Amino acid sequence: MPRLALLSTSDKTGLLELARALVEQYDFELISSGGTAKALIAAGLPVTKVSDYTGSPEILGGRVKTLHPKIHGGILARRDQPQDLADLQANNIRPIDLVVVNLYPFEQTVAAPGASLTDAIEQIDIGGPTLIRASAKNHAHVTILCDATQYESYLTELSTNAGQTSPEFRAACAYRAFSRTLAYDRAISAYLGEAFELQDSFALVGQVAQTLRYGENPHQSATWYQTEAAGWSTADLLQGKELSYNNLVDLEAARRLIAEFAQDTPTAAILKHTNPCGVAQGSSLVDAYRKAFAADATSAFGGIVALNRPIDASVAEALTETFLECIVAPGCEPEAQAILAKKSKVRVLILPELQQGPAQTVKVIAGGFLLQASDEQSTDLQAGVANWRVVTQQAPTSAQLSDLEFAWKVCKHVKSNAIVVARDGVTLGVGAGQMNRVGSAKIALEQAGERAQGAVLASDGFFPFDDTVRNATAAGISAFVQPGGSLRDGDSIKAADELGVTMLLTDVRHFLH
Repeated sequence: MPRLALLSTSDKTGLLELARALVEQYDFELISSGGTAKALIAAGLPVTKVSDYTGSPEILGGRVKTLHPKIHGGILARRDQPQDLADLQANNIRPIDLVVVNLYPFEQTVAAPGASLTDAIEQIDIGGPTLIRASAKNHAHVTILCDATQYESYLTELSTNAGQTSPEFRAACAYRAFSRTLAYDRAISAYLGEAFELQDSFALVGQVAQTLRYGENPHQSATWYQTEAAGWSTADLLQGKELSYNNLVDLEAARRLIAEFAQDTPTAAILKHTNPCGVAQGSSLVDAYRKAFAADATSAFGGIVALNRPIDASVAEALTETFLECIVAPGCEPEAQAILAKKSKVRVLILPELQQGPAQTVKVIAGGFLLQASDEQSTDLQAGVANWRVVTQQAPTSAQLSDLEFAWKVCKHVKSNAIVVARDGVTLGVGAGQMNRVGSAKIALEQAGERAQGAVLASDGFFPFDDTVRNATAAGISAFVQPGGSLRDGDSIKAADELGVTMLLTDVRHFLH
């Protein structure tokens, strides 16, 4: 008797080719339901409708069709158990050897603009996950295909194994099947949790995008998982070696920083170990890059460069003048790509949607993880700077306010304690990750040197004492921006007034640990 295959798919990609091969090459009989049966019949393929096979009609508008003992008995029967085989015979049930199922497009539905709760609920598949789980459970005897990308490898498996599948192949398919239902249920849970304002649990599910050579250090294993078809998994690697763990961590830090700057003003950022060493705006992209590089040329060597505009030929020439690990931009002109090819080892990535980042961040701790909303507090003039408070007698000039905004945006992406010194849209000194704010300020001011004359200073946290204000003013700083919130804010404000400099409080803190 021919083997039996059950086909029930929402996504019909590759379905007809698979079905034709099953019938014409491997002597399968097909049973199918709903739209899948219609598609097979329209293609001239022999198929038995599930309702005809089970003797039970589809009901509730198609909500119930495959939930029947003749279907699940045929899937779950263990072929090496005499009692199971006897039950099949007694109930006129044929064993099902292959199940091809993919699920209602819940994720795509809720991602679409304007999708309602009703729309989402109707795209929660019930029969599909049940078929997938039953088939995966009984993978010792049944093959489950839950994605069109598996069809070719399945047919290859049949052609090289005399029309059969190996236990290893079925096990791999079962693993992928359970991974798919896990991701599906996670998407539904997350959507309904947000819709019903319930956050009792959180699940993180990803698919392997790449097995990395190693992690932060050679003795650490690492894997890159993607949770959705967005972000870095959609980036186009134009050239260079495959990405490493550290590359990806640095690139994400660079993306977050450059996302602060709209494309109307050319901006370049150079980072090392997730900290910016040079950020600048300019009249052109090459002007911005050269200013960013000059801000700290020593640290820029071997750095990660992020640009907020497509790479043109001029900036491409400048980028090839020194060793860089990675370059990321929203685009790359053909002439620029040819120039960059001279440095074939430099990784060049194109990520058109640089501004689109995760809504939440996750950090693993022993026995669990921490989940928080991303730090997306706006720092632009409309929603950010307009709400800052001038707390000194001396108000900022328009040029100082522009520099303070620029420095504040950069400071947000520097490891705490963070201090940024800037002028004319260029960072002059960056103090990162010190155990006290005075230490960070000292590093930033020493790096700025004489360039600090007339510059501004941004701090990601409040000044607990007035020492930073006095030291920075002595170095030439003319204006400060900081969150405020210290019990001794008054001391810092008083010192600023005594020294004739400007201070603004944001009432928003940007710690980055």
